[in-house]
Amino acid sequence: MKTMHKLFLAGCFAATITTAWATPSTQIWIPSTDIQPYGDLHLGLDNYFRASDHGYLSPGARDPNVFDGGLTIGVLPFDLIQMEVGADYVSYGNAYDANPYYFNAKLGIPESGLFTNAPALAIGGYNFGTNSKKTSPVRTDQDIVYGLIAKTLPEFWGLPSLGRLSGGWYAGNGEVLVGTDGKKENQGVLLSWDRTMSEISDKLWAAVDYQGGDNAVGGLSFGIAWAFTPKVSLLFGYDIWNQHSLAGANTFTTQLDINL
Repeated sequence: MKTMHKLFLAGCFAATITTAWATPSTQIWIPSTDIQPYGDLHLGLDNYFRASDHGYLSPGARDPNVFDGGLTIGVLPFDLIQMEVGADYVSYGNAYDANPYYFNAKLGIPESGLFTNAPALAIGGYNFGTNSKKTSPVRTDQDIVYGLIAKTLPEFWGLPSLGRLSGGWYAGNGEVLVGTDGKKENQGVLLSWDRTMSEISDKLWAAVDYQGGDNAVGGLSFGIAWAFTPKVSLLFGYDIWNQHSLAGANTFTTQLDINL
C-alpha cells in the first residue's frame, strides 16, 4: 500500500542540542524497502507536534515542533533495480533553519525480484545536509547510510497474511550522531512491521517501527494511515524517542502523502 515519504531526525549535543530532519520513502520513522516508481513524483508534508510542554532541548522552553516538506522521484526505468532520490526543506524555528535543505537516495530490488518469494532488498542514505563545517555548532551532515531486507509473510490455511517484516542496520556520521555523553553513538538496528488491514478496508494501513541507538534518531513509532485515493493518504502516528535530551519530547505526527 505505502511508499510514504517521511522525515528523519538528526541531533547535536551539549549547548547546541536540537533536531534536524530528512526523508526517503519510509514506514513511519525508519526507511522502508519501498521505492518510488520511475517518473513518479511524490510530495510529503509532515508535521511533528510535541506531546508535552516539557522542554528537554532548551531549559525553560517547550521543544519546537517540526515541519518537513519534501519531494522524492523514481529515477530508474527498470522493474528489477529501482532507485529514488529526494530533497527536503525543513523548518523548526532555530539556528538549523539557516541550512534547511537535506538530500536522500535509495536503491533496491522488490520482493520476488531476484527469484520467486525472494525478500525485498534496499540500500540508501539520508540526512545528507549542507552544513559540514567542523567548527559549526549546528552541523546538518548526519549522513546516515543503511541496508534493509523485507518480506511479506505468506498466507496459511486460508488465513490472510500477518503483514510484512523488515530489518536492517544503519550507521551515520560519528561526529554528529552522539550520545548524551558526547561520544560517538552513530549506528543501530532498524526493525518494522506493517500491514494493510483488509478485514476493515483496503484503504487502512498500520505499522510499528523501531530505530536503535541512544542518540537523536533512535525511537519507537506506531501509527495508522488512510488512503483517500490511490494517490493521497494521511498518516497519524506517535513517536517515543530513546533519548529525550537529544531528540526532545515525544511527538504526535501527521504525514500527508501525495503522488503527483
